[in-house]
This record gives sequence, structure tokens and C-alpha cells, in this order.
Amino acid sequence: MSSMVFGRYVSEKTFVHKLDPRTKIFLLILFSVAVFLHFTNNITSLLMAVGYLVLVFVLMICSKINILELFKSLSMMWFMMLFLLIIYIITPVPEPNLPVAFTIFGKVVYWDVFVNMGYIIVRLMLLISLAMVLTSSTRPMDMTYAFEWYMHPLKVIRFPVHEIAMTLSIALRFIPTLLDETNRIMKAQESRGADFKHGSIFKRFGAIISLIIPLFVSAIERSEQLANAMEARGYDPKAKRSRYKVLKGSWRDIVAIVFSLLIFGGIVFLLVYDSHVAQIVFF
Repeated sequence: MSSMVFGRYVSEKTFVHKLDPRTKIFLLILFSVAVFLHFTNNITSLLMAVGYLVLVFVLMICSKINILELFKSLSMMWFMMLFLLIIYIITPVPEPNLPVAFTIFGKVVYWDVFVNMGYIIVRLMLLISLAMVLTSSTRPMDMTYAFEWYMHPLKVIRFPVHEIAMTLSIALRFIPTLLDETNRIMKAQESRGADFKHGSIFKRFGAIISLIIPLFVSAIERSEQLANAMEARGYDPKAKRSRYKVLKGSWRDIVAIVFSLLIFGGIVFLLVYDSHVAQIVFF
């Protein structure tokens, strides 16, 4: 848990860190949409998946994020893979004549099951990687200002823009804190005899219960302390507030947006001419 860097800001002077937080949120949404675009041809889908991975790894290197930390943080996704495999096995396959991988308990398992499962895992990994780039290169308060700037038009309908933006910022800020607290509680419970890695399912479930309850209690206590501290400092979410820092764009943001739109346009082009691209790859 301690190796997880999601939600933890890392102070650096890279190109990504110097981008405007509004630009980074826009690019996160843009690439998240691109990740979930569906290609009908497996060859094109494979090429796009490889391209996505290369692009995300380049972003992580530019942001000085250790790629090994990403794989450590994804080590628990084996449960997701097992769950997806069971769902795909139980769900009937409407398409006939698919290549059969093996048969288990009289149920036929097709190779297409592993392909679809692989696409979902890769997409989840890409989304987590993009979120890690955003949170590790953006200060929580800057992210709050960016969220508030995007939701500013909703003030016309009296939407609580500042309150929602502050809530999102606090939630992102407390992710690494809760992860550190989870790691501390796990070590404390293991010193008292709890075993999270061995034993039957019921024993592991009991160990997890001994982890979850103290974690909830600690989270509630921290939230009460934060609320008291904000009240003691005179925080009023409905008051008219000034800004210590005003967000301003630069040439870096223009370069990043233009480059990202060109990549997104290329992805849409491949999506429209999917069959033609497949013919080029084969022939």
C-alpha cells in the first residue's frame, strides 16, 4: 500500500507539472474517451492498445513517475481478472464458431473471453495511469480551482460549485492519507496475529473486517478534525472569496492541447476507417 502514488502530489519541475491544471483535466477527459473507443478489428484494437501504453508510459516518464510503482499498485487487480473471467464464462456467447480454449465442468471457454478480459484490464490500467499523472503533477488547491473554473457556468442555476470543487479536492487529498493509514493498521493487526495472506477464506474475511472497522473509525475522526479546523479558521463556503493564485495558461498548454487533439483526431480517423487499416496491416 505504501508504494501507491495515486493521489499524492510530487513536487517536480517537469513540462507536465508546469501545465495549467485546467489543461490537464481536459486532456485526462480527452484521453479517457479515447481509451474507451471500440474498434471492430482485433488487429487495430491491438495496435491502439500498444499505442496507448507507449503514450502513457512516456507521460509517466516525463512526469518522473516510477513505472514500477504503477505495477505495484496494480498488483491487486488479479481479483478483478478472476471476477471478469467468471462473468465471461457464465455469460453465454451469442456468436457461434468461435475458437475454443478449453472446457471446464462442462462449460466451454472460448479464447475470445481472454481477449475481452485483456482489453478491460488494459483500459483500467490506462485510466489509473492517467489519473496518477494528473494527481502526482497537480497540487490539490490548483485542482480545486480548475474544477471550480469548469463548473462556473452552473452558478447561474445556483449550483454549489465551490462546495463540490472543495469536496473533490479533499477527497483526492485524502486518498494517500487513507492508504498510509491502511498500511499502518495492517501492520498493527499483523503484529497482533491477524493474517491477511494465508488461511481459509473465512479467516481472511475476519482479518479484513479487523482492518476495515478501524479504518472507518480513523477516517471519520480525521474528517471531524478537518471540519473543526476549517471552522476554527473561519471557513465559509458561501462567502465571496478572493484568490491567492490566479490560473493562467501559457504556450505549454497550447502545445499540449494541439498535440493531444492531433492524436485524438488520428484515433477517430482509425475508428472510421477501421476496415481499411486492417487491410493495410494484412497486405
